[in-house]
Amino acid sequence: MLYIYNKVLKKIRGSAIKSSTVHSTSKIESGTAFISSSISKHSFIGYDCSFNNVEVGSFCSIANKVTVGGAAHPMHFVSTSPVFLSHKDSVKAKFADHVYLPQVRTFIGHDVWIGENALIKAGVNIGTGAVIGMGSVVTKDVPPYSIVGGNPSKVIRMRFDEEVISELLKSKWWEGSEKYLKKHGKLFNDPESFLQNIQGEVK
Repeated sequence: MLYIYNKVLKKIRGSAIKSSTVHSTSKIESGTAFISSSISKHSFIGYDCSFNNVEVGSFCSIANKVTVGGAAHPMHFVSTSPVFLSHKDSVKAKFADHVYLPQVRTFIGHDVWIGENALIKAGVNIGTGAVIGMGSVVTKDVPPYSIVGGNPSKVIRMRFDEEVISELLKSKWWEGSEKYLKKHGKLFNDPESFLQNIQGEVK
């Protein structure tokens, strides 16, 4: 009974979505802040995440407590504190009104899997098919179909060989219609057979 009660409490918090676009087939779980961002079809973002100025592709799987993007502070000023900046912030005092609010966009490709508690720096590009290990701190661009992990994150290995990666990227299967995906989905457990089967076919 306690489990069900806690589950309901977790769900009813809702998510904070502002100035953003969420595809009708995608899901953003409770406790997540999704600000000035967009998410394409058949993707999901878990509980208690923070996304600020991010573009998320299709078929992405994003676990709980993932942080992507966020505010920047002016390291080239005398102080990094927002009390010297013009925009509203957590602090009330204002000693100057310097304009500093850079909007750095972060891009997450298609079919990306991001593990729990990952931190991704604003402005980073995560390639299609990449896997980000849980607890990773990503400060640099991540190549397509790579598996990265650590702090700072490094490439552990590639999911497939170069030829398969190249063909998967060319296929753009994530742009396929539902009919296309239902037809070929049965081969998704065998990338080479899938690629052979779709040759010359229109999505």
